[in-house]
Amino acid sequence: MSSVAVRAALETALAAITPALDTAWENTTLTPVVDVPCQRVKMVFADPENGEIGAAFLERGYMQVDLLYPLGAGAGPAQARVELLRAAFYRGRTLTASGQSVLIERTPSILPGFEDVGRYCVPVRILFRS
Repeated sequence: MSSVAVRAALETALAAITPALDTAWENTTLTPVVDVPCQRVKMVFADPENGEIGAAFLERGYMQVDLLYPLGAGAGPAQARVELLRAAFYRGRTLTASGQSVLIERTPSILPGFEDVGRYCVPVRILFRS
């Protein structure tokens, strides 16, 4: 299993959602445009599951997408984007990168919105296993 392939599969699927949003991928910088939504992406890998003795293991974790929207516009615009994420990362979808399959385990979860970097932030978690 390769965490690199997992990341590639998930990030490729996220980048394919339209309309596209400017994205701060992990360990990159993004200078947001005023009043234009953007998103920030983090990968969280859980401890690998070793079902048997040997080199094989199951990779699990989640990709968190923080949707960053202008303050004062209400939750509607961010919620509409959440629905696009849920449509793209539906439960049971299998993504592939470098011959490795990544399964979306559950419907993406929506965490409470809050103010962050002068924007309304709604975190969305996409659980996977590979």
